[in-house]
Amino acid sequence: MSEHNPTDTQVDPAVDYESALDTEQAEVKSNITITEAAQGYLAELLAKQGTEGIGVRIFVEHPGTPRAECCMAYNQPGEEDSADLKLTYDDFAAFIEAASVPYLEDAVIDYNKDRFGGQLTFRAPNSKVPKVGADASVEERINYVLQSEINPSLAAHGGDVQLLELIEEEGVGLTAVLKFGGGCQGCSAVDMTLRQGVEVQLKQQIPELTQVIDDTDHTRTENAYYK
Repeated sequence: MSEHNPTDTQVDPAVDYESALDTEQAEVKSNITITEAAQGYLAELLAKQGTEGIGVRIFVEHPGTPRAECCMAYNQPGEEDSADLKLTYDDFAAFIEAASVPYLEDAVIDYNKDRFGGQLTFRAPNSKVPKVGADASVEERINYVLQSEINPSLAAHGGDVQLLELIEEEGVGLTAVLKFGGGCQGCSAVDMTLRQGVEVQLKQQIPELTQVIDDTDHTRTENAYYK
């Protein structure tokens, strides 16, 4: 049981749920919304499993990256982790993986009936946005800038850029190796985009970087914005 492809969405304010799994654990909150329609569908689905106390587990695979995938799975009694955030509904409990909580901010799980029966949808607009703190690594900080500031601008041309690797070379310093995709791959203006846009922005916010290079195969131009 898995739904993904998170997208931006408008949501109604939701009630914060609190977990007190132990007295030493800091309060964990989530404003994820499971609509009444989704609760009803999940309750029916769980009842068919014939297992007392079965619930759902909610988590994000590859959180904070372009490959983020929002997932739900059956949670057999006893499978939950002590750090999970437990949300209790009338007919079942949902367990949110602690590490996934920040990436499920403003997430909405809904169920829409149609002539074919219905579809469960899972929208999590923040699942692909990296979360960085004061102790974040250089890689995490670069990914944050790419996903939260640079890629939204490139998306206007159907493009995107991602970090492939970081290379530390004596006499050169720290190099970020990037790969462009979508409308930026094979685009005739990509070098200007790299030098006057992406590189400048990354160096301003990541002073440890000494250079930024492009490792994209730009011979492929079928999706290029400018040819």
